[in-house]
Formats: sequence, structure tokens, C-alpha cells
Amino acid sequence: MKKLKIFIISLLLLIPINVFAYSDFIIPGGETLGIEINSKGIMVIGFYQINGKFNKGNPELKPGDYITKVNNIDVYTVDDLTSVIEDNISKSEVKITYNRNGKIKTSNLELVKDDNIYKTGLYVKDSITGIGTLSYIDPETKVFGALGHEIVESNTKSTVEIKSGVIFRNYITSIDKSTNGIPGSKNAKFYYDTTYGRIIKNTNVGIYGIYDAMLPQKDLIEVAEPNEVKIGKAYIETVLNGEEIKQYDINITSINENADIKNISFEITDEELLDKTGGVVQGMSGSPIIQNNKIIGAVTHVVIDNPSNGYGIFITTMLEEGEK
Repeated sequence: MKKLKIFIISLLLLIPINVFAYSDFIIPGGETLGIEINSKGIMVIGFYQINGKFNKGNPELKPGDYITKVNNIDVYTVDDLTSVIEDNISKSEVKITYNRNGKIKTSNLELVKDDNIYKTGLYVKDSITGIGTLSYIDPETKVFGALGHEIVESNTKSTVEIKSGVIFRNYITSIDKSTNGIPGSKNAKFYYDTTYGRIIKNTNVGIYGIYDAMLPQKDLIEVAEPNEVKIGKAYIETVLNGEEIKQYDINITSINENADIKNISFEITDEELLDKTGGVVQGMSGSPIIQNNKIIGAVTHVVIDNPSNGYGIFITTMLEEGEK
């Protein structure tokens, strides 16, 4: 059954402004996912020195820019960029088109000769691969949500604008424990040939797409509204070894209905989880939070100076974003 929410701004013209339709009962996640996204353009992530100095022929480019064309030729990958530049070596500079925060700009890029090789002085990348946790799948629409926060490029700290992406099978091999000031992480083996779904968007409240594989054979769980979330006991579902999803106890310490992401503050009380991870670790983002037999949210952040504590986002926020 679908939950329909309509916000109306006129008593005379009943025009829906925002309509969110998601299932009252959804498939809970907990599976650790491999995540690969291809950027919408080639990301500039930094600069390197040539002959002991930085290339002054690219003064307008900044980390976080996306190169989309070279000499008016579309480029989608680093190989495309290299190929077009090699075809224009004799010109000693090329015209580049790039995207900066949604604005299209152009500039000339000087090519510097070093040991008979022409170089740009740019560090670039066209894709990002990592791990995270599936939060939910809507059984009716097959829309999935994961992470509960955006994917950012580690060097520029900017949100990645995606062209395409996939989620795929992942097998946890070990855990680097969190300590005060240093977040730990899940370590995993990737199975790139076993894909589960397509990533459509990367937002500040998670990644979303369509689950193309056969749906997991799990009992559906009821969705809780934010006003149903209570301070007190709850648990998270996540993977610490292989592909086994287990439940781990937490205690919700505060609730903030006005926050964008950090709606739920919690502390881990499960001794097994604390012993294995030291607290919240990277790769745990997206782990479902369950309370009173309802899914209330997903893990999003660790408190770095006290990793046994973390934050979660309301599941309704993720469901609404997934349906947009």
C-alpha cells in the first residue's frame, strides 16, 4: 500500500506541490555494497609540478571542476582526455570546457614539454569506487536508498556529480577498528560482475537508484514516522564479516526533527560490535536503524572523538528523496 502525502498552497486551486508516494512496508537493507560511480565529466582533483614548478598555463582551473570538452570534443573518461590532447600536441595548448558548480566555463590549457612528453599538470579522475550499506528497497517501485549522505571526492571534499553508477556484491574480509580521532573502516572484496542495481542520483541524504536484481527474500518492515522515534533502545543491522547481516544494540540519546541529516543521535551498547569495530566505522553508513519493530532511520556519521557514538537520518527523509 502506498503512503500519499500532498502539500497544498491554495484553498481554491487544489494543486499539489510535492507528492511523495512510498510503501508503508519496505525491504530493510543491511547488506554491504560495492559502489562505483562515473562522474559527469572528468574531475580535477589537484595539480602537480612540472620541471619543479606548477603549470601557469592553467590558472583558471580549480579542484572540483569537471572538464567536459577539449577543443569542443566531448570527453567522458581520462582516456578520452589523454587521446584528444595527444591528437593536438602540435598546438602546445588546447581549449577546455569545464563545469564549475553548474556554470559552464572555457579556458586555454597550456601543454608543457618534459622529457619529450607533453604534460598538463593536472591530477584528474573519472570514477570513484567504495563501499557502503544498503538502507532499504521499496518492493513496489524497486527504488533503493543507501548511505544516508552524499558521496564526496576525498581530495576536493566536493559532492560528485554522477553520470552513471552501479551497486554490486561485496564481501567483508576484515575491520580496521575506530579509535578516538581516527574512524575505522570495513575492508572488502569486490565482485564487480555481480551487480544489483543502477545508481541514478547522489544527494546530501544518500544515493538512490533502481534495484534490478531479484529482490532479497526478507520480511517487509513497517516505516515509522519521525514522531514515532523515541529515546531509548533500538538496534542497527549491518555486516561485519562476509555477507552475514546481524543485529547490534544501540541506545538513542536524542532526536532532532529539524536537522537535515543528523536527526538521530545514538550510542552503541552492543559489546560484540564495540569489540570488533570500536564503534561506528566507514562502510557502515546506510545501516538500517530499527525500533519497536519499525524502521526509523539509517546510520550516517560517526562522532570522531567518540566513535561509540553516531548519528542517523530519518528513514522517511530517504524514502521521500528516493521518490523524487
